[in-house]
Amino acid sequence: VLRRVQELAHQSQIMERETWEALLSFLLAINDALLSPPAVKDDIGDQLCERVLGVLFEIWLIACVKSFPSPTLWKTFREMCMNWRHRTGLVTQWTRVNLALTSRLLAFLYGPKFPILNIPKEDMDLVPEDMTNECVAQAWYRFLNSLGNPVELSKPISVSNTQQFKEYALKSYGVVDPTYHPCLASLPNIFLKAMKGVSAIVDAYLGLYNELHVGGYEEAVDSDAVCPANPLVPTPPASRKNIILGLPRAGQIMSMSRSTSANSGPASTPAAGGSSSASTQSLVNPTIMIATVTGTLSDQQNLSPSPLRPSCNSILHLFGLWLFEASFIGTDLSRGGGSPRGNRNCADFPNQMGGSRPSSLSAGSSSLTAESVDLPPGLLPERFESGRAEALGALCRIFCSKRTGEEILPVYLARFYLAVQHGLAVGPDKVVSECLASILLNSSNLLRIDLDGVNVLAPSLVTALETVLPEREVKLTANYINKADLRRAAIHLLQSLLTLPLHFSNMPIKELLPTGERPAVHNFNQLKPRLVNLLINALQVEVEAGNTQMLLGCLMLTVQDSAALEEAELRQNDRYSDNSARNSIGIFHAASDTGSHMSDHTSVSADLGSQHGGTSLTEHSGLDSTFDTATDSAHALFVRATYLVCHRLISSWKSDLSTSLAALEMLSGLARINIPEQDALECKRAVKWLCDYIVTQCSRPPQAHSKDLHSSIVAAFQACVTWLVHHPYLLGDKECLSTVVEVAELGISGSKSQQKASNPPVMKEEKVLNPASRRVRDAAENLLSVVMEQVGYFPSLSGSESLSSLLDESTLLLQCNSWGGEQVTNRTAVQAFRYFVIDQTVVLGVLEESLGNSQDPQPTVTSIIRCPSNKAVWTLQLRHLPRHKSGQVQRMANPGRPLAMADLGARKDSKPCFFPDSIEKIPLCAADRSIPAVESIAGDETAAMELDRLARLMEQQSILEKELSHKIEEEDSYSVEFECSPPEPCSEFQTARLILSHLGFLSIPALRGAIDSPVPRLVALDNENPQFVQDIENLDRLSPRTYDTIHAYYVRSGQSSVTDILANSCSGDLSVLYLEMLAALGWPVNVATHPGWTGDMNSSWKQTNEERSEPPSPLVSGPGPVRFDGSSAILYWADVSSELAIVVPSGAHQDSRPCSSQGSANIGQDNISTHSSSSHDTGKDADESEDRGPVSLSLDLDREGFTRRKVGRTHQPPDLRHRVIIDHKVAVVWLESLEDAAVFPASDLNNYCLVIFVHPLATGLLRIKLSGITGKMSLATPLVDGMVVSRRALGPLVRQTALNMCRRRRLDQDSYQPPHVRRKLKIQDLVQKYRSHMTESEFFAHLFISPKF
Repeated sequence: VLRRVQELAHQSQIMERETWEALLSFLLAINDALLSPPAVKDDIGDQLCERVLGVLFEIWLIACVKSFPSPTLWKTFREMCMNWRHRTGLVTQWTRVNLALTSRLLAFLYGPKFPILNIPKEDMDLVPEDMTNECVAQAWYRFLNSLGNPVELSKPISVSNTQQFKEYALKSYGVVDPTYHPCLASLPNIFLKAMKGVSAIVDAYLGLYNELHVGGYEEAVDSDAVCPANPLVPTPPASRKNIILGLPRAGQIMSMSRSTSANSGPASTPAAGGSSSASTQSLVNPTIMIATVTGTLSDQQNLSPSPLRPSCNSILHLFGLWLFEASFIGTDLSRGGGSPRGNRNCADFPNQMGGSRPSSLSAGSSSLTAESVDLPPGLLPERFESGRAEALGALCRIFCSKRTGEEILPVYLARFYLAVQHGLAVGPDKVVSECLASILLNSSNLLRIDLDGVNVLAPSLVTALETVLPEREVKLTANYINKADLRRAAIHLLQSLLTLPLHFSNMPIKELLPTGERPAVHNFNQLKPRLVNLLINALQVEVEAGNTQMLLGCLMLTVQDSAALEEAELRQNDRYSDNSARNSIGIFHAASDTGSHMSDHTSVSADLGSQHGGTSLTEHSGLDSTFDTATDSAHALFVRATYLVCHRLISSWKSDLSTSLAALEMLSGLARINIPEQDALECKRAVKWLCDYIVTQCSRPPQAHSKDLHSSIVAAFQACVTWLVHHPYLLGDKECLSTVVEVAELGISGSKSQQKASNPPVMKEEKVLNPASRRVRDAAENLLSVVMEQVGYFPSLSGSESLSSLLDESTLLLQCNSWGGEQVTNRTAVQAFRYFVIDQTVVLGVLEESLGNSQDPQPTVTSIIRCPSNKAVWTLQLRHLPRHKSGQVQRMANPGRPLAMADLGARKDSKPCFFPDSIEKIPLCAADRSIPAVESIAGDETAAMELDRLARLMEQQSILEKELSHKIEEEDSYSVEFECSPPEPCSEFQTARLILSHLGFLSIPALRGAIDSPVPRLVALDNENPQFVQDIENLDRLSPRTYDTIHAYYVRSGQSSVTDILANSCSGDLSVLYLEMLAALGWPVNVATHPGWTGDMNSSWKQTNEERSEPPSPLVSGPGPVRFDGSSAILYWADVSSELAIVVPSGAHQDSRPCSSQGSANIGQDNISTHSSSSHDTGKDADESEDRGPVSLSLDLDREGFTRRKVGRTHQPPDLRHRVIIDHKVAVVWLESLEDAAVFPASDLNNYCLVIFVHPLATGLLRIKLSGITGKMSLATPLVDGMVVSRRALGPLVRQTALNMCRRRRLDQDSYQPPHVRRKLKIQDLVQKYRSHMTESEFFAHLFISPKF
């Protein structure tokens, strides 16, 4: 019969209206006869349930197209369906039809670009293709309400309140009440299915779909989809009557009245918005359903609401009453959770929320309540927790999809907070219920979307998180919940909570429903110790890599924020900082001095706190708190964080690269934090742990060595460098110094010279070099270089802008005594120097001229030492006395001798006798004759002539001596001209020969090549070559540090055009917080005189002869940060190993520059990036900035128009033009509206390895969103996606994240060469090109010839 009815409905074209109604009435009667009696297992109704319902719904939909059913028939259909609610198949078919109709409804309601709802094809075929839009809207609304209020499925009394159930109870001997019928035991499952159906429709409206279709915000609704009508009359389509009556608009369906016999259902349809699809498979598999709502989880597909979605109020008008009622099942408010009947609207909500009027709470509900009848154990309210959890999850998704600036009715917010608070309830056994899990999984964004009053949930959320995060094995009531996802969702909530205690201080936390008892937590300060312990305990037990990285970022945020707050309080107490940081006028002035610009602007938080009823930060001393603040001080957090991270790094995280990198990044960040009362012992332990980690990783078996392992070792060396530079006193400890040098030796050679203290050390010459890898060796060499050259001496007098001396050959030559004032070119200056290369790693340029400040004629040498780590200039003097004693030595031209005595003594003339007098009498023997006479051995005429010449010279000398002796005998007076006098001090020296000899490089072995090294240790370079000058300059322009660029953008609400975004930099009305962030990133520098990285290869690392004390060139004063677009000025930050240029692109300067072939970065950008620094982030920068003097950022400096100096590619040095550039770029984007992150044109602006979106919240805190290149090194810490940070911590955290991301990208590149390696290779190239091939004797002769210039 069913098949025939189906064929008739599908194929008939001549059936009239009466026939259709008779057919539908016939099907209703069949279904009612089979399905209305209480279900008995394997009865005919149970067997045919799915089939008969499927035919009924299918034919009903066909009838909607061919002859729309009358209101009476719809009412009958609805009332009969409510009698079948104890059948599982009814909810299944109801969900199928509703989703199919929803898919069609959304398609025409929100335009063609709305995502297509992904449901099975057989379900989509239920809706005839020729069904009009008006018909779809009417059918959707009526089918959605066909079950009445689905929440009544959780009320056995309502479901069993039918004639058939009552008859069965009267006839049955064992059933005392209709609610005890066995078939009602399936009600919890039926209720769950119904709630999942409603939840799926909600997700469809929200657009929570795994593939977001890009569509415009301004997409209009198809004009054919709606037509004018009376919104209060549910008029059927024109096919049902002879007269054409208009349908209500789709947006007006919500306001249509319902039958008074029906329980509350949807009240209206959203007027605007969009949605994406939700798969119907989620209705069956709870795991998939819960997984699909965790849109912020990195291992899930990025699920975000559609930009076309309707407002939250619209969805709540539709489904709010059902969902709210379901969410209160089993609670004290369950009686008031029933949705009102008929036309009651949301205006009744306030009366339903008070606990003092229970009669009003139950208005419209059944007179038979759970209190008046004892329910079977299987139908108690707690049995319906799964459906309640589904409703809570749907509510959380609705509220978490709130747009920036969107308003939600306070009545909805209040009821939502009540529902969440009850859902977060934790029992004494600390078991995570389904409701608690559902809230956590669906509320990742709850605290970071500016929901009014959401902070009242903070204590409940902290309590809930304490049942999940610190537990190694979370206790769950439902096994289908993924524990890793649950922990990750909990971490997202935790990172939104961390900044609240310090931000709101002692602001009271109000109660939702006053109980008359003093709350356990009454202000935000009391949450801090719980949050810190929660964070520490969670990090101790976490095993999932992604979750661990998030927790490490949270821990870094906590320490950074606490340290910054304490520093700000100290400055306020000392009157160190002024309120100028609160004004937009003083923002850049505050940034001009790296020692003072990071006053952290904490006072602004005090303003915000006072606006919200809090107090200023200076009132902390009077806090009424119950915990010891010393345990939560920055120093205590620093100690706990350092110990925990170092311990877990060695014990648990060493095998995972991403976790190891995050831990090492955090340790580096901790080293940069300026904490006044830091414990030297703790810092020493941290360095010791880092060295132990390196030793452990290097000691792993050969099969365990891989690229990832070596990347972690390199990162550990970099972290060790950071610790030593920021804590130079550590090298004063003998044990620490020994540990550091030993680990450097291990990295360079592959083994230690002394494995144990008892073993004799192995000498360097006897060791076989076998490092773990080339990258490890390079990192160890860099550590050793920093220890020897930079620790305790950074920043130098040149400032942080340069590790190298700013002096060059021409500058030094201008200071020589021999300089006559003529113009000196670089080529001329180079020819005045001698150049040698030592060990193919150090270029030694020697100037033998004395400088103008030389006071004494001492042997003076001025040397320029270019090595892989930097360029240094030294002036040395060979002194035989200390400087303080040099002036005490008196030199006289002729000191003279004392006169002879008047009484001359008698002179006894005696002839000197060299042999005895009898020598002539002794006869010669044969031995005497064995030595021939000289004349007899002359072999040729030349030798005879030389012998004759020698004889004459001897004779002349003999005559001269006799004459002199005779003259002296005749004269009695003293002869002055024969007096011996000291020689004049030498004033001309060949100091190159002296210093090379003193350094030990003039030995014969040093000038000869060896078997393993054909190039001698000391090599002279030919500086006469015209290209030599250019190559020396190119070497100087190779930075010994890594260099990266940050581009800062400001995006107004709704902007997506590149032109509009770039134009914002010229505006004077940008957010004060944005300007404050720029000020916290770095200090301003003038591009024309800046010796470091500027974001542009053409203008970076210049060598200038101008005085460094000259003020920057004038800039055109602009209303916005356009002054830092890179044409004349940038913001800059640097430490011992990195340079960072922060640029605010303006688009005003178009310049074509070649792109980099490595690292996906450009050699130069139209928009130059700028870098910034904070004093507390680099411990030395404050002192350096004070020495340097304040740099004005008040930029009254004018810029010479908008024209920038362009350097053509043809004039660019060939070495720089063709070399591989590895300068990564990071974008920092300030968003007024977070939704604009999805349409930010990053690819049109540049090729960024990471985009950091910063969105200000109404509380004064800032939300972070990250977007980067997918892969193993996709994201870096400390900032993680979704984190909420304070203003005082924003600058350092953004900068560290950018630097860490760039470092990770370099670690991931196989062909990357560290800066000092590139400089070393350049030096070796100089040796190959300009080496003077000389023998030892030629080399020595070369040293005695002075250079000509």
